[in-house]
Amino acid sequence: MGSRRGRPQQQQYPPPARGGGRGPIPQQQGGGRGTQGFTAAPPQHPRHDAAAGRGRGRAARGDGPSSPAPAAAGPLGRLPPELRQAMEDPSPPPAQPVPVPAQAEAAAATGQAAIPASSKAIRFPLRPGKGSAGTRCLVKANHFIAQLPDKDLHHYHVSITPEVTSRVVNRAVIHELVNLHRAAYLGGRLPAYDGRKSLYTAGPLPFASKEFQITLLDDDDGSGAQRRQRNFKVVIKFAARADLHRLGMFLAGRHAEAPQEALQVLDIVLRELPSARYAPFGRSFFSPDLGRRQPLGDGLESWRGFYQSIRPTQMGLSLNIDMSATAFIEPLPVIDYAAQLLRSDIHSRPLSDAERVKIKKALRGVKVEVTHRGNMRRKYRISGLTTQATRELTFPVDEGGTVKSVVQYFQETYGFAIQHTYLPCLQVGNQQRPNYLPMEVCKIVEGQRYSKRLNQNQIRALLDETCQYPRDRERDITQMVKHNAYQEDPYAKEFGIKISDRLASVDARILPAPRLKYNETGREKDCLPRVGQWNMMNKKMVNGGKVRSWMCVNFARNVPDKLARDFCHQLAQMCQDSGMDFALEPVLPPMSARPDQVERALKARYHEAMNILGPQRRELDLLIGILPDNNGSLYGDLKRVCEIDLGIVSQCCCTKQVFKLNKQIYANIALKINVKVSVP
Repeated sequence: MGSRRGRPQQQQYPPPARGGGRGPIPQQQGGGRGTQGFTAAPPQHPRHDAAAGRGRGRAARGDGPSSPAPAAAGPLGRLPPELRQAMEDPSPPPAQPVPVPAQAEAAAATGQAAIPASSKAIRFPLRPGKGSAGTRCLVKANHFIAQLPDKDLHHYHVSITPEVTSRVVNRAVIHELVNLHRAAYLGGRLPAYDGRKSLYTAGPLPFASKEFQITLLDDDDGSGAQRRQRNFKVVIKFAARADLHRLGMFLAGRHAEAPQEALQVLDIVLRELPSARYAPFGRSFFSPDLGRRQPLGDGLESWRGFYQSIRPTQMGLSLNIDMSATAFIEPLPVIDYAAQLLRSDIHSRPLSDAERVKIKKALRGVKVEVTHRGNMRRKYRISGLTTQATRELTFPVDEGGTVKSVVQYFQETYGFAIQHTYLPCLQVGNQQRPNYLPMEVCKIVEGQRYSKRLNQNQIRALLDETCQYPRDRERDITQMVKHNAYQEDPYAKEFGIKISDRLASVDARILPAPRLKYNETGREKDCLPRVGQWNMMNKKMVNGGKVRSWMCVNFARNVPDKLARDFCHQLAQMCQDSGMDFALEPVLPPMSARPDQVERALKARYHEAMNILGPQRRELDLLIGILPDNNGSLYGDLKRVCEIDLGIVSQCCCTKQVFKLNKQIYANIALKINVKVSVP
């Protein structure tokens, strides 16, 4: 057995891609597995589209009773981690210059000149040279060569009134505008739109500025009632020409700066069709049709998707594609979702206050549709949860003060007998005058991304879902490109962008492993890793760290106290034998604690240790935590308490490591401890 070099001790959120992430795929694969990164997380948290559910509280009041109106009041008032662009070659091969499109037509139509230089250009450092060490090989990269269009691209500013924050609504407005006026007013052109303020065309529009009136209809809810109309004023005004000539010069090695505006235009064009087909979040697109759904627990499931970005490389322009996955809320009946969230059957019992609060936090802002009115599936956004059970809720039905219960209302109005009267109702619509909907008549709407923090089990399940052998990853990425049919994309055709359907082949080198040097006092003073592994036996670290005071807390119920003590003793001995200044005995004997009381146990034990160390003017250097193999959020809670609240270094060990009592496991843990406690 050997130590795995470079393996991270803990995952970030979202965790970095393992096995190369968005890097190249070897043509000759080994037996190791890699994973793709997943996108559910910070730093970007796209907002759910709220516009589709707004303004329906009163119009849809017939689905459930409404609480009484309140008394009258006063007036109401990036850079992505995948940014790995290839640097320019100092001596590029000769290339044909990219032709400069004629500017006369745009100048005559608008009276404005093209942008003289890129205002967002990025200057990359020059590549010092090409490698010569190691063994040459050929690898496949998840890049697809793109042909730079020879088009006269124009940028237009878009203003939509009334202004809305939802890109979904903005796109719907522009989509309707194109459908209605493409032939008559847009010169037959198919524009690409970023969902905000910018619109791009392959050639000029027949006007410099024009105003349009667009009407959108709400989705048909199956009721047969007239759909609500929303009117928008759209003003499209010429802004500038996109400078593709400078991008061509950069790709040919004749210009030192990458023009970001031109890259942005091409990126928006290639995102136009996927944005209409799939659920876009950040730079990725997701759909249940792109792969199997995988349960993540607690009412969540993973959807497969893909990351997409246009990049300048030494090979020319390329489209970077990678597989990804993220968490969505399962489209379950609300009662079933609550049961999964609580991990308890609630079909025959009321909720405790703690359970009600947990469900309320999880469901706030989630869209649901009603199921008690046949084909009429009106949608609402949850604003809260009632403190009273459904059987206790009443509301006024007229101005005379007549009161009716929710149970009675649903029976008389819809002929629906509420079964789970002991559960609370969902509050939907206006928070000041919400509608009451029993949980049993509501189902979660499909396609709602879960943007909150995942627990450790969910993160592990998501990583397992995206973990692939290189050959499988190559297959899935290639199939994704063919599924998206970039060659048939009407926007790509309009703008003259051609995408290859084959992964790019790249020359690479397998570098020899570096020889590792250890302390001269050890029996073995150096070693040569093999396949990224080496053995720590008979070796001592060059500059071992110091751990003079430490303790252990055992949260694994199946690890007896004696085994925990033996494990700690063997680990301390290994740390000392490896060249660390490590105390063999802890400040306090290992203590067992309940996993659901991690904060209380850690802080209490820490204060006990400091009662001993404080008078000696010493600090606690290390806490060792023994955790169950499936520890859920326990790992994150322990790290938070130790590193944020108490300010001490911690090292977690799983139950299976404790039971093995293997010297190589001790050596691996000793390496991790040494890195954490060593002073730079």
